[in-house]
Parts: sequence; C-alpha cells; structure tokens
Amino acid sequence: MKNYLNFESDIKNLENELEKLKDPFNQEGLSEVDTKKISKTQEELDEKLKNIYSNLDPWQITLVARHEDRPKSKFFIDNLFDDFISLEGDRHYGEDKSVITGLAKFQNQSVLVIGQEKGENLETRIQRNFGMMRPEGYRKTIRLMELANKFEIPIISFIDTPGAYPGVGAEERGQAEAIAKSIECCMKLKVPTLAIIIGEGGSGGAIALASSNKVLMLENAIYSVISPEGCATILWRDPKRMLDAARAMKLSAKDLLELNIIDEIIKEPLGGAHRDKDLILENIRSSISKNLDFFKNMTPEEILNDRKNKFLQIGRNRGFVANPESLSASQISRFNFQEIIKSKKSILIISGIVVALVTIFALML
Repeated sequence: MKNYLNFESDIKNLENELEKLKDPFNQEGLSEVDTKKISKTQEELDEKLKNIYSNLDPWQITLVARHEDRPKSKFFIDNLFDDFISLEGDRHYGEDKSVITGLAKFQNQSVLVIGQEKGENLETRIQRNFGMMRPEGYRKTIRLMELANKFEIPIISFIDTPGAYPGVGAEERGQAEAIAKSIECCMKLKVPTLAIIIGEGGSGGAIALASSNKVLMLENAIYSVISPEGCATILWRDPKRMLDAARAMKLSAKDLLELNIIDEIIKEPLGGAHRDKDLILENIRSSISKNLDFFKNMTPEEILNDRKNKFLQIGRNRGFVANPESLSASQISRFNFQEIIKSKKSILIISGIVVALVTIFALML
C-alpha cells in the first residue's frame, strides 16, 4: 500500500484511477483495457507530479525527506556495494543498531560504509531507535574510521537521522563527547570521505558523520541544526509555525548548495526517491564513482587539506582573506591587547561594556 503526503491528494486520485484502468478484471467485470485513456491519465499524473514537486516549500520538502517509503541506508548498502561485511561494537559498551557499518567493495574498490538506519517498519524502527545514534554508535564509527584511515580505505557515509538520541542513558554515557570526538576524527582523516544525506540530516547527530571532503545531498533531503518543529517551539513557542522556521533555516539542498555548505545535489526521480528506486540507485552510484575519482591522484596530505579548506571557507567573506583557496595555511592575526588597554578611551569603552553586562545579569536574577 502506497503512502501519500497531505499535499498529494490529486496524485493519489490519479494513481488510483490509473490502477483501475490497467486492471481489466475490475468491479464491473471483464472489460477491454482502454490504452488511450491510460496514456492520457499517465500524462496528467506526470504533469501533476512535475507541478507539485517543482514548487515545494521547505516544510513540504521536510515531509518528503521523512516519507515512510523513502529508501533507507540499508537499501543503498545492499544494492550499491558488493561483499559487505558488517562490523559491530564500540569495544567500550556495546552495539548500536541505529548505525550500520562495515567493509565492502564499490566497483572493485575497498570502502568503509557507514549508514544511519531508521528501519522499514515499526519493529525495525524500534530496534534501530528511529535512526537516532547513541554514544556507542559514534564510538563504533570512530573505531572503524581510524581503521580505514590506517589501511587507506575511502569512507562513504549515508546520513539519515532526526538527531542524536537525547535519552538520559545516552547523556550519562557521554553523548556530547562522542559526537565531538566523531567530528574531530572525521576532520583528521587522510583518506577520501563522502557523506550522502539521503533523508534527514538532523543536528550534531548528522554532522558527526558528515564532516567530509564531499557532502552530497539528495534533491528532497534536508540538513539543519534542529528540526523545524523544534526551532518554531524555541523561537515562537508554537510548533505549528514550522513552515516559517523551515524557510528561515535554509534547510533544503538548493539553499545549502548556494551557501556552499554542501558540494552537490543528486537528482531524484519525479515525485521523490521512493517512486523510482532503480533510478535513484543509478544517480547515487554515478555520483560516488565521480567523487572517488576526484581524489584518486591526491596525496593523503592534499586530501586532509582539501577537507580543512572546505570547512574554513564556509561563511567567510572572501574580502577578508588574501588567499581563500589555501585557508589551511592562513594564520590568525593577533592583536596587541596591551596597546589597546593603554588608551584611556578604550578603558572607558571596556568598562562600559562590563558594567552593562553586570547590570543585565543582575536584572535577570
């Protein structure tokens, strides 16, 4: 049974009509298949899909990214890679089922594959904790990324999580530290790293694995510091203002590419990745192959600097940087604090700021 989103009612009606036309043994008994009407209905359906999906607002894109039928990490791992060998456990606490990890072959090249997995049905979703990783999950990926780095094996990550698990047990076991260590590990690697955001890229739970040389994103995926509902609740104390929040957060692939936060948008089939899984597999396969080839002739140091420069350039005004292409070598200019405080004017300004801060703090108590 297909699942439809709230803005897909017209699509649902057309697809139901098309199914009836294609079935000669319908409720009215045996009849001939009307091929002309089928072709006309199919054209109407394609046009409707095109009109709707070319004009999605950020909240509708969020709903598509969370679609029940959207292909998950396990689907991509099973169909894009050969000889996958699952590797489990963090060697500290235990196994985290919300992330699939292992060695595999991609076009006869050894790779480490990491996939945040939400699950396909209620049973597997509970088992996978809805894709929300715990500290042991991040520590497992750190262990394996370091192993891949030692043996010069490229790393491919599939990102799909609403965020890291916020439970008491996870916090007690060092959730924040595990995420920070994972980001640090990603930034130190000297092998090519690709991160593909296939659904939700939520908060630190996503960036812990997406601090990569290349961040690729499916056309209808999202990548943000918080969910639109969470943002609306914090800013306006009203979770129903998720559309305003989604617009302000610039969480769509198109917006993020313009901001140079991601490197590439992978096109989806008309109507979303779930409508043609063979096509989305081919598009991702082509993108992975192209991006791995990009690093083929680069040295480990060049790969490391490529990643470092990529993140140092995000959000920078090029006018303040002499050579933005080699930011890893740039030095932070230091100011002489002693010279500043010699000025009476500066002392007055600093004193005024301190007094203002103390006053604000006192009023808050």
